[in-house]
Amino acid sequence: MRRQCRSMAPLIAAGIAILVVSPQAWAQPREFRNWPAGKSPQEIGKRVAERFVASPHISKFLIGYAEVCTWYGSLTFAQLAGDRDLTSRLIQRMGPLLTSEEASLIPAMGKHVDLSVFGSVPLEIYIQTKERKYLDLGLAFADKQWENPTPEGLTKETRFWIDDMYMITELQVQAFRATGDRKYLDRAALEMAAYLDKLQQPNGLFYHAPDAPFFWGRGNGWVAAGMSELLRSLPRNHPQRARILAGYRKMMASLVKYQAEDGMWRQLIDRPGSWKETSSTGMFAFAMITGVKSGWLPGKTYGPAARRAWLALTTYLDANGDIGSVCEGTGKKNDYQYYIDRARKTGDMHGQAPVLWCATALLR
Repeated sequence: MRRQCRSMAPLIAAGIAILVVSPQAWAQPREFRNWPAGKSPQEIGKRVAERFVASPHISKFLIGYAEVCTWYGSLTFAQLAGDRDLTSRLIQRMGPLLTSEEASLIPAMGKHVDLSVFGSVPLEIYIQTKERKYLDLGLAFADKQWENPTPEGLTKETRFWIDDMYMITELQVQAFRATGDRKYLDRAALEMAAYLDKLQQPNGLFYHAPDAPFFWGRGNGWVAAGMSELLRSLPRNHPQRARILAGYRKMMASLVKYQAEDGMWRQLIDRPGSWKETSSTGMFAFAMITGVKSGWLPGKTYGPAARRAWLALTTYLDANGDIGSVCEGTGKKNDYQYYIDRARKTGDMHGQAPVLWCATALLR
């Protein structure tokens, strides 16, 4: 009898393990489980994050926003994946910037939205480590951004380009997450609502700028990602939440109509003849994954759309961990051909970052 009980012990232990693990695993919507081999967020996120941490800075002059966004995505992925070694190496990347060795690479404060967003990375490192030096650096960026605000209470960096709907709000949301101080969240929400009121079109999408009336993919991606990040931290009773959630849902309802059968979105969202582009696809997938898992969007419609987008993205990833078909950095121009002729790059961090955001969202 003792021998029989002893032989059953491994099975009993396995059963207990199943009881402990399964409820957490099955809490994921069904569309976000059972990935094909090599397509899981753990595998893809690891490849892209390792590619980032082994890469030199993009510029010899300053840390640009595309690198910031990839760094942030790598940090959040590594934390949720429980990869302490990767986390350590990502934090070590900040070390030389805090000394005279690479200090000149830190962007100027309070000058431009694309520079100010740098502060979101030290704030994320503080959130994970609680080391004060990272908090001080990140808050310096967040507070400088709101020096001498406009009479409406907006940052003086406001320019009403749709990219700002991520760049400005992400920094302030990160400052809130690091401190719990409501003023940072109020700033981000006020800014987002102002941009929505001014820029969202009747179909739910956004022109690149008032004088560039094209629904450029990545520009709209910044909007979708920015609203998703803000809504994750915005309390249900916040006075701006209903406005922002309505704008988010209106945008998502439009986007799902323009998704290609293979899961991708295009360089110009509403132009079927334009080429399929990965950075926008990643950003829209991130927004939908976050919306389904947060209960803002019906899973029946948006779960399959997000899954198709994720699986499509993985087909553009090469052996080096670089994603292809990324639109190069793009200014605004009132010219259809300008957007169509933009170079398609591989490994550009504008495209690497959204892959990491998606992997993080799928693990969250």
